[in-house]
Amino acid sequence: MAAPEGSQSAEPTAYFVADDGVFPNSRRPALVYRAALEPKKPDLASRFERRFAANGWTGAWRNGLYTVHHYHSTAHEVLGVYSGHVAVRLGGPDGVLLTLTAGDVVVIPAGLAHKNESESADFHVVGAYPAGTSPDMQYGKPGERPASDERIARLPLPSADPMLGERRGLCELWRAGA
Repeated sequence: MAAPEGSQSAEPTAYFVADDGVFPNSRRPALVYRAALEPKKPDLASRFERRFAANGWTGAWRNGLYTVHHYHSTAHEVLGVYSGHVAVRLGGPDGVLLTLTAGDVVVIPAGLAHKNESESADFHVVGAYPAGTSPDMQYGKPGERPASDERIARLPLPSADPMLGERRGLCELWRAGA
């Protein structure tokens, strides 16, 4: 029996971004999977959607990424780039800048600010959330906290990593810091 596509992919790279006073960010790291799925095979968007759903990440959508710093206090988020490339800033204006290309995935914990800094003309992404959750939109404006901090603190950890399933990836890295 053949292994599912991408199951051989390396463990993710973890990026920690602390609270900057405006954005709560997260004690849990953002996780980046390089070449998580083969971009040259047909219909990368559908392959991401199937993988995310198989691991309990639902509500999939296809679009781009907001060009304003924002975060979610009611859901963690996974993004799979299925076309082009994007420069994503994690953690607010002074945060980490990453370039993601077709086939890459980023898992963004609730509270972690993210923004599209620039993109290729053909950039597209698939997003999804752990089953039973849906995102709100927070922008680091006065008055959002402490209510958003309280929602983030109550949010359960996902039961599975959107790419690697129940025993690897965020299941190890996020639970270690729980």
